[in-house]
Amino acid sequence: MSQSHQQPALARCPGCEEPLDTGDRFCGACGYDLSAVPTRPGDRPTMALTVPPAGPDGAPDHEAEAVRVRHDHRGAPGGAAAADAAAAAGGVAPPAGAADPHGAADSGDFPLAAPDPRTAEHAPAAPAVPASGAKVCVACRSGRVDPDGYCENCGHAQPRERDHMEQELDAVAAVSDRGLRHHRNEDSFAVSSTALPDGSPAVVAIVCDGVSSASRPDEASAAAASAANEALLESLPRGTHPQQAMHEAIVAASEAVNALAQEPAGAMEHDTHRHQNAPACTLVGAVVADDLLIIGWVGDSRAYWVPQDRSRPTARLTEDDSWAAQMVAAGLMNEAEAYADDRAHAITGWLGADAYELEPHTAAFKPDRPGLVVVCTDGLWNYAESAEEMAAVVPDDAQERPLHAARVLVGHALDGGGHDNVTVALLPFAVRPQGAGSAREAV
Repeated sequence: MSQSHQQPALARCPGCEEPLDTGDRFCGACGYDLSAVPTRPGDRPTMALTVPPAGPDGAPDHEAEAVRVRHDHRGAPGGAAAADAAAAAGGVAPPAGAADPHGAADSGDFPLAAPDPRTAEHAPAAPAVPASGAKVCVACRSGRVDPDGYCENCGHAQPRERDHMEQELDAVAAVSDRGLRHHRNEDSFAVSSTALPDGSPAVVAIVCDGVSSASRPDEASAAAASAANEALLESLPRGTHPQQAMHEAIVAASEAVNALAQEPAGAMEHDTHRHQNAPACTLVGAVVADDLLIIGWVGDSRAYWVPQDRSRPTARLTEDDSWAAQMVAAGLMNEAEAYADDRAHAITGWLGADAYELEPHTAAFKPDRPGLVVVCTDGLWNYAESAEEMAAVVPDDAQERPLHAARVLVGHALDGGGHDNVTVALLPFAVRPQGAGSAREAV
C-alpha cells in the first residue's frame, strides 16, 4: 500500500517570511513552491560543517551553502537579504554546537550575532575608567573622584591631601597628620634648603598650628608657613644674618595671615560670622646655617634639642606664649600646677589680625656637639612635654633617618590618643670637631 507524502507544516514562507495557512502549496505573496521545501531535520536547523561541501568538480557547492545560511538568517544582521549576500560571497555560518563568542553555545538556540540579552542583563557593568590625570578612588581603585571629594563609582569619601603630609630633603624631614579626633588638619609646615653667599648650606623648617577657635585656621597655618619659608629663602642667600632673617620671616608670616581677614565685599554673604574672629595660628621655625642654630617662634609650638649622645643633657629651646607659661614666669604657680590647669593652653601670642601685639621671639645657639632639632606643634609635645620625655621617644637613628623618626614621633602621639593635629620636623645638626662651647647669642 502506497503512503502519501506529507508536506512539512510551515508557519512562514521560506522565501519572503509571509505567514502561511495550513494546506498552502504556494505562497500567496511571492508564489514560492512550498512542495519544494525539504523536510527539516529534527535536531538542528544547520549542518555541522566548517567549509561548504565540495561539488562534482571539487569546488565549493554554493547552492548547498546557500540553503544552510538561509536557515540561519534570523540571527544574521540585516535579515534574509544579508544572509543571501553572505551566501553569495561564500561566507560560512558557525557550525551547530560550536562555541559561540556571546555564550549561546549548547543552548539549543540559533547562534546570535548580538549578545544574548538573557546573559547580558546579568553581566556586571565595567567600571568607568578615569580620564588621564584624574584622581582615582583609594577604595575601589577604579572610580574617578569628583570635585567634592567622593568617588563617582562607589561613593567613598576620599582622604584630603592635608590629612597626612610628608616631605624629606637631604638634611630635614617633616610629617603632619590630622590625628584621631579632629575632622581636618589645621597644622602646616614648610621645609627647604638654600645656600649662603659663601656657598655653605642653610636648612629651614617652619611648623605652624592653626588656632581652632579662629576662622579658617587651616588657611592661616598654610599661609604663615609658606610666607616664612619664602622670606628665609630670599634673605639668607643675600647674606642677611640668620637670626635677623628669622625675625623678618615671622613678620612676613604675620602679614600673610592678616591678609586673610581682608575679604572681598561679597564674602560675608556666604558666612556672616567670618569676620568676627580673624584667622590665626602659631609658628615655630629653625634654621641651621654657618654652624648656628636659629630658632624663632610665636605661640606655643616648640623646638627641642636632642644630642646624639643621649647621655648629654637635652633642652627645650622655646618658651610658650601661653597662660601656663605666664603663671610660671610670674611665680604664681609651678610648672606642674600651671599645665594641669584647664587654661594652660590658652595662648597669649599668635599671628593674626586680632593679635594684641606681634612679638617675634628669636634665639641663636652654637652647639658644640652633633644632635637633632625637633620642631613641633602641641599635638606632639602634649605626649612628651619635657625635654627628657621628648628625647626618650626620639629614635636613636633619627640623625641618619629623619623621615622615619618623624613618622615614629607622629605615631607616638596617635598611640597616646591623637587628640590634636600632629606635626613635627626634624633637622639633624652636625658640627666640626674644633667647635667648642655652647653659647646662646641672643634671646
